[in-house]
Amino acid sequence: QVQLVESGGGLVQAGGSLRLSCAASGRTFRSYHMAWFRQAPGKEREFVAAISWRGDNTYYTDSVKGRFSISRDNAKNTVYLQMNSLKSEDTAVYYCAADLDIVYSGYYYHTLLSSYDYWGQGTQVTVSS
Repeated sequence: QVQLVESGGGLVQAGGSLRLSCAASGRTFRSYHMAWFRQAPGKEREFVAAISWRGDNTYYTDSVKGRFSISRDNAKNTVYLQMNSLKSEDTAVYYCAADLDIVYSGYYYHTLLSSYDYWGQGTQVTVSS
């Protein structure tokens, strides 16, 4: 069983920055692919960013490239999402997800909700214009 707890959300003005954190339980965190998804009101949950279990590969949806950065600290069992130059369209609940099956990888694989075994409860990010 893996538990994921997100933090760091809040209200920020457009152009501002936030850093989300996701703390994971489990002694084998270093063996999980990790990702961030988001869900805006009335919309489906969508992929934002992912990082491979070794941290040597990262993946981003086009709309956040150059503005968001995903990273991980395996010693702290934590994955981060640094969000800069925030826009009103980034407003959503942000979810952390863990993929315990590291056999597969690649951009398309990491964008699929079905690739992930565990999800956090989400943290709200609101960007005011």
